[in-house]
Amino acid sequence: MINGKKVLFSGMQATGNLTLGNYLGAMKNWVTLSDEYECFYSVVDMHSITIRQDPSTLRQRARKLLMIYIAAGLDPEKNCLYYQSHVSGHAELAWILNCFTYMGELNRMTQFKDKAAKHADNINAGLFTYPVLMAADILLYQADVVPVGVDQMQHLELTRDIAQRFNGIYGDVFTIPEAYVGKVGAKIMSLQDPSRKMSKSDENPNASIYLMDDPDTVMRKCKRAVTDSEGQILYREEQPGIHNLIDIYSACTGKTPEETVKEFDKKGYGEFKMAVGEAVNSVLKPLQEHYAQLEKDKAYIDRIIKENAQKAEYVATKTLRKVQHKVGFPDRIR
Repeated sequence: MINGKKVLFSGMQATGNLTLGNYLGAMKNWVTLSDEYECFYSVVDMHSITIRQDPSTLRQRARKLLMIYIAAGLDPEKNCLYYQSHVSGHAELAWILNCFTYMGELNRMTQFKDKAAKHADNINAGLFTYPVLMAADILLYQADVVPVGVDQMQHLELTRDIAQRFNGIYGDVFTIPEAYVGKVGAKIMSLQDPSRKMSKSDENPNASIYLMDDPDTVMRKCKRAVTDSEGQILYREEQPGIHNLIDIYSACTGKTPEETVKEFDKKGYGEFKMAVGEAVNSVLKPLQEHYAQLEKDKAYIDRIIKENAQKAEYVATKTLRKVQHKVGFPDRIR
C-alpha cells in the first residue's frame, strides 16, 4: 500500500511503434486506474535489449513512448511514469531473484522458446532470464495487481512462485501480486490476418494501425482490411475480419458490438470500413495533437523523467534494502 492505495505495476517495451491495439487493449484503461491504485508505468527499456537495438533509436523510442503515455491521458503527477533503466534496483533485485529461480522453471517459459526460434543467431542469457527481470519489476514496487494479457500470464505465475519461495525462506518480504481483473480492453487483431493480434512488429505495414498514422493512412489501412465474401456485418467468429472491425469500431465509439451490428444492418463492407477509419481517426486525433505539444516542451518532459525516476527509485530502494538484508548482504553505513 502507498498513500492508502494498492499498488499497480505495468509497462511496455521501447521497441517498434505502438499500435491501436496497444492503446485500446491496455493504455486506454490505464488512464482510469490512477484514482483506485498507486500506479507505476515503466518504459521497460532493459527488456528491449534482449534483441539487438540501435542505441540512438532505442533512446528516441523510449522518450517517444513516455510522451505517448502522457498524450494518452496518463497524468505524470498522479502516475509514476519512468524509464526502467533509470532505477538500478530492477537489475539488482533481478540478480538476487535469479538465485531463487530454477532452470526448469525458465525452461518451461513458452515466450523464450518462441523468441529463441525467431532470433536463433542471438539466444542470449538475458532472453532466458527475461521472466526473472519481469518478476523484479513487479516485486520491487510491492505490486498488488498487474494487468497482463494471456501471453504474459505464465510470467506472472512465475513471479508469484518466486515471491512465495522467497517469503517461505525469509518471512513476509514480498507482496504476492494478482492479475488485474477489471474492465477488459478490446482485443484488436491484425487487419491482414485476424487470427493474430495486431502487433507493432508485424512485417506487413497494412496489418497494424500505428498511433502516429496520419488520417489518410488510417483510412487506407481500414479499406484494405481483410473481410470475407458473405457480405453481412455480423458479430460472429465465422467472420473474423468483420468481427475485428466491429471490435475496433465499438471500442472507438463506446458502442456495444450489438449496437454496431444494428447500426450497419444491410449496409456494405465498403461503407462500414470507411466508418471504422473515421472512428479510429477521431480517437487518434487528440492523442496526436497532445503528443505534438509535448514534443515541443523538452524542459517539461525532462522534468517528468527526473522527478518520476526519483519517486520510483525511492519506493524501489525500500524493497531492495530489505531484500539485501534478508539474504545476508552487509548493511550500508548511513
